[in-house]
Amino acid sequence: MTSGERKPTDGGRADLDEQVSGWTAPGTAPLVGEVTLLLADDIHRAWSQADEEAPPFWAFAWAGGQALARHVLDHPQVVRGRRVLDLATGSGIVAIAAARAGALHVVASDSDARARVAARRNAALNGVSLDVVGDLVGQDADEVELDVDVVLAGDVFYEQPMARLMAEFLDEAAGAGVEVLVGDPGREYLPRRRVEALAVYDVPGTADLEGRAVTPTTVHRLR
Repeated sequence: MTSGERKPTDGGRADLDEQVSGWTAPGTAPLVGEVTLLLADDIHRAWSQADEEAPPFWAFAWAGGQALARHVLDHPQVVRGRRVLDLATGSGIVAIAAARAGALHVVASDSDARARVAARRNAALNGVSLDVVGDLVGQDADEVELDVDVVLAGDVFYEQPMARLMAEFLDEAAGAGVEVLVGDPGREYLPRRRVEALAVYDVPGTADLEGRAVTPTTVHRLR
């Protein structure tokens, strides 16, 4: 598979690290108790503190990521000894799960500088190594340097522009013979005709994020 790799410098790294620490505390996601994460306890307060248009996705364990991480931990053969890319890594929960399950090398990609800081911090909390990089989706083909065997994407189809770019990237990966797994709680822009369901997980504790206490979430393979 090909994808363009850029490793932007995270400006104000000390400030970002302070923000990540100040808005979160160590905890665990309900479905993935093996993984320790820096988590915020209130999405509205954390979003207000971030003072940005998009919510701080990195400060919460979203249903799609939890289900995908659970699937990887329960089926380590999916990643064991393989090179893995986790797209829109957020907190890094899926990437960390892949590393714990025996992946040969794990790249965690996110466009948000705070997410990259959080993913590094969370990886350290769990004693695993991740190669944390910036956004890889939508890059020019001549910038491709990264070869992977598996692409993991948790909850990336919630918004149309992002969903379109993700679908193009994942289609290219699948077309090149890369195994692509997606964790999705029924988002509107999931390419349903191009996926096959592998497993369904009931993710508890999602009232604040999803408006329901338990969110059924499916792990799909992209065909």
